[in-house]
Amino acid sequence: MYSEAFHMGAEIIEGSPIMEKSIGKVSPLITVKQGEPALVCPAQERPKGLYFLSNLDQNIAVIVRTIYCFKSDEKGNGNAAQVIKDALSKVLVHYYPLAGRLTISSEGKLIVDCTGEGVVFVEAEADCKMEDIGDITKPDPQTLEKLVYDIPGATNILEMPPLVAQVTKFQCGGFVLGLCANHCMFDGIGAMEFVNSWGETARGLPLTVPPFSDRTILKARSPPKIDHLHREFAEVEDKSRTGELYNDEMLYRSFCFEPEKLEKLKKNAMEDGVLQKCTTFEALSAFVWRARTKALNLLSDQQTKLLFAVDGRCKFNPSLPKGYFGNGIVLTNSICEAGELLEKPFSHAVGLIQNAIKMVTDGYMRSAIDYFEVTRARPSLSSTLLITTWSRLSFHTTDFGWGEPVLSGPVALPEKEVILFLSHGKERKSINVLLGLPASAMKVFQEQMLV
Repeated sequence: MYSEAFHMGAEIIEGSPIMEKSIGKVSPLITVKQGEPALVCPAQERPKGLYFLSNLDQNIAVIVRTIYCFKSDEKGNGNAAQVIKDALSKVLVHYYPLAGRLTISSEGKLIVDCTGEGVVFVEAEADCKMEDIGDITKPDPQTLEKLVYDIPGATNILEMPPLVAQVTKFQCGGFVLGLCANHCMFDGIGAMEFVNSWGETARGLPLTVPPFSDRTILKARSPPKIDHLHREFAEVEDKSRTGELYNDEMLYRSFCFEPEKLEKLKKNAMEDGVLQKCTTFEALSAFVWRARTKALNLLSDQQTKLLFAVDGRCKFNPSLPKGYFGNGIVLTNSICEAGELLEKPFSHAVGLIQNAIKMVTDGYMRSAIDYFEVTRARPSLSSTLLITTWSRLSFHTTDFGWGEPVLSGPVALPEKEVILFLSHGKERKSINVLLGLPASAMKVFQEQMLV
């Protein structure tokens, strides 16, 4: 039952091999010398035993790899690894499940065994300056994967600790923190709160947002009650045979949408008077959904599915407690025919996304939790676009004592169906859209970006 999740984890931790053909400014291959891995345990004795993961955690048990680049001319990097390692031991007192290991429960689900054996921590040195890793807004996995430690011989997510950290020192005095984390431990907001708490601990500060650890508040109902349609799990037939397109050379590109262009998209969405309001996310998502559909040359009657996560923290009744340490997101969806998406006005596509967001209520989320309880199904990515938004997450505020990161971001896109929204620029008001497409489709997609 979990073999699919295991294999997904193994694939993602290896990075996507086709991403070696990333284009744009490709950084030269760098050499990173890794030291022996050590285990960092919580600084105090913590509860042992099994730690419950909710069905929202079960749904996305995949590996996410991120890097944070720091540089301070005043401090250098001499003691960076030690400071971060010591702070990790202290912050794990609050986030102790991260020091455990994943296993399978008697119900056949993922669960954390709080063994306290620790987070795997590695110190490393690079043979170059930090700027030599290139522009991480256009990730080059061949280079960036050297900044995140892989567990040798791990073939599935049970063989990987929930969290692995590597601190790489560069010759310029900068350093990079590379993290390899299992998404079942936290969503983007939870991960951001953890990393920021880690930084506060390194600076000797109390936690601004202490974690709320009890995930049983999102247990399935007994008996389960599925009272909503959950088309996020629907298998869409690939009538257009796009799978064959993906045998072509893959290109990975990043497109920057500055505030003026984002405002123009919102204006275009409302110009026919059908919509009274429109957010940046709704307009941009509709725009890239249409552009990708056109680029893949889908048949008019081909169904296309859009998936994206909605933060359910405030939508649950009652709201999830502040600092909820877990996945508080739920996937929502919209499905329509390619012809409908492309031939109807832009406002129609935006309206479909607005309806998908409105669908997410306490009842819908509880139904999704119960749906997994009964079916153990995972969302299907056939004929699907999955949009992941990092643009609202303040990872850029993380400070271990060397100031905020010069850069931060993902090492690679996890799947070919994923498009990533990343905040960009000093004011963080621009959004970088990162995606991969077969070479022939990328040419058409680029033309759409100029519209």
